Amino acid sequence: MPDSSGSTGRTPETHVIDFRAAEQLLAARDPRGAVKLLDGVIAAHPENTAARLLRARAFFAAAQLRPAELEFSIVLEREPDNAYAHFALARTYERQGRPDQAKRHFRLAAALDPNPEYLQRARFDA
Repeated sequence: MPDSSGSTGRTPETHVIDFRAAEQLLAARDPRGAVKLLDGVIAAHPENTAARLLRARAFFAAAQLRPAELEFSIVLEREPDNAYAHFALARTYERQGRPDQAKRHFRLAAALDPNPEYLQRARFDA
């Protein structure tokens, strides 16, 4: 129940616990459970890019591609040099049947980080 300041009694420490629990749920293949925990963390800390990236991964794992696209895009607005976010957004576009947008982000990911998987998916030779 909220107090007079609108707080629900959640503390920064509780949000860290929820974030870590969401990581564990995602690893245990419960992306929807992870999203539920992260919704509260992001509501309290909308600027938390790590929580948004984790929620984007959870949406992707749950095949909720539009919310995943939105979260990955928000992360990239804040961190345009985040190679992983470009790669994950590319995979999201790919699953949505949007190959041109996917290719662009695969190439951005590879340009930012020479990770072999990023380079392979960028298909610079094609």
